[in-house]
Amino acid sequence: MAAAVAVITDSTACLSPGLSARYGIRVVPLRVVAGGQAADDGPSALSGALGAELRRGARLSTASPAPERFAAAYAAAASAGAGAVVSVHLSAGLSGTVNSATLAAGTAPVPVRVVDSRSLGMGLGIAVLTAAEAAEAGGGPDDVAAAASVRSAGLRSFFVLDSLDRLSAGGRLDPGAAPPGGALTARPLLHLAGGRVEVLEKLRTPSAAVRRLEEVAAEFAAGKRVDLAVQYLGPAGPGAALAERLERVIPGARHRYLAEASPVIQVHTGPGMLGVVVAPY
Repeated sequence: MAAAVAVITDSTACLSPGLSARYGIRVVPLRVVAGGQAADDGPSALSGALGAELRRGARLSTASPAPERFAAAYAAAASAGAGAVVSVHLSAGLSGTVNSATLAAGTAPVPVRVVDSRSLGMGLGIAVLTAAEAAEAGGGPDDVAAAASVRSAGLRSFFVLDSLDRLSAGGRLDPGAAPPGGALTARPLLHLAGGRVEVLEKLRTPSAAVRRLEEVAAEFAAGKRVDLAVQYLGPAGPGAALAERLERVIPGARHRYLAEASPVIQVHTGPGMLGVVVAPY
């Protein structure tokens, strides 16, 4: 039986199909665009016709879902028996997705609460899972929306990149945070603050940046009951190794997730991202 409150999110939550199915979460994909081609965000987004455009040198960009995509998801949830919807999305400071969802909510067949998580990736994903648990427990739309908002406000997302170029070029980072000409004289450790990406520290080498990533995650988790998520782009090995090390420095985490970030995230970070989400509960 469908929950009285359905939970909907977008593809940047990076939830596995198994987790989405377990809680009946509907996922509306963002779009990846190159040349004259576009594809839904997902594992195969950078292949096919769009991949051919990339090989011809086309520049990648992304697009929020059209309001019609959200309208269809809200209608499907209502048809499946939901009496209300809570729609939880990536930060409005990084994307127009919240605006698209809000426009669609105005004509939905059931009440829709749109929540700006002020987060991204598995930070958003954990907030969405928290909302789904609240819905499964019988919470009303206000309870479910509040569960997502409170969880996302309390968690922290930290990550390191190979380069700041794409974040700066896409307007998702203060231009003053990047070294002149885009050349990295130090490796940045970044975090999400107030729904925007900010440089937290600059380290001398990639290995020093990853070590510091572990340290700041452990410092934030100290004395708290937490869930943990490790996200990566590129080969899975560095992400799995980081997750293994975090088991030692942050013991006793309730849930641990290892997730590959979506192509939409890769467009704005480049392929070398490695991140940690620490989510107290």
